[in-house]
Amino acid sequence: MKLVAKTDIGNQRTENQDSYRAGRMPGGTVWAVVCDGMGGARGGKLASSMACAGMEEAFRAGIGAVKNSADAAAFLRAAINYTNTAVYNKSLTSPAVRGMGTTVVCAIVKSNAVQYAHVGDSRIYLFHKKALFQLTKDHSMVQELIEQGTITEEESYSHPQKNLITRALGVSQDVQPDCGEVALSDGDVLLLCSDGLSNYVTADEIVEVLEHVPFYEMADALVEKALQAGGLDNITVLLVGVEQPEEEKNG
Repeated sequence: MKLVAKTDIGNQRTENQDSYRAGRMPGGTVWAVVCDGMGGARGGKLASSMACAGMEEAFRAGIGAVKNSADAAAFLRAAINYTNTAVYNKSLTSPAVRGMGTTVVCAIVKSNAVQYAHVGDSRIYLFHKKALFQLTKDHSMVQELIEQGTITEEESYSHPQKNLITRALGVSQDVQPDCGEVALSDGDVLLLCSDGLSNYVTADEIVEVLEHVPFYEMADALVEKALQAGGLDNITVLLVGVEQPEEEKNG
């Protein structure tokens, strides 16, 4: 497994409230997390950094017990709930951070599958055989309007409520993540990102980068595209390149 990531404050923000973490465990399993804080001066940066730290703690302590997809889904839900409680309790300690929250998208990646979970509008994409698939569905007001048929996908990009999310980690005692699992092939690329990328870079532009740019240059190239397109938000991209162990290739 290969890993590369980049985060950028963007062209307009005065603070980067995105956070990310990733790690490789014995046996080759990789875990990855991207969070996009919300709450402005009231603690968006604190919420996202706490969430990433909490998820890392959970992964390092418990990922070894994950043996199958059912284990993975239960583990991801438990990790997100554990982290939600920590962020929520912290938000109650001071009026300055009350109401803070964050998105979260996270994944457990093995050579033949990825298990993932998310809350909010940060996304995970799979690049497979020169095609891009969005694995997550945004928890956002605009996504609900699209599903109701009120607006089109194209209209969503300029909708005034584009930044309103309907679920976030840390804003209440309970959180409801969505989970999923997808098979992987050698050469696939997983992209975890904040909406600072997905709001400014089209799927076709992402494909162009993932198809033609060397892996360890992909994060820089994607962030640069978002900056050139306006880049008014923080931008974070984290990529996992899938490489099967030699025994699996030869088996």
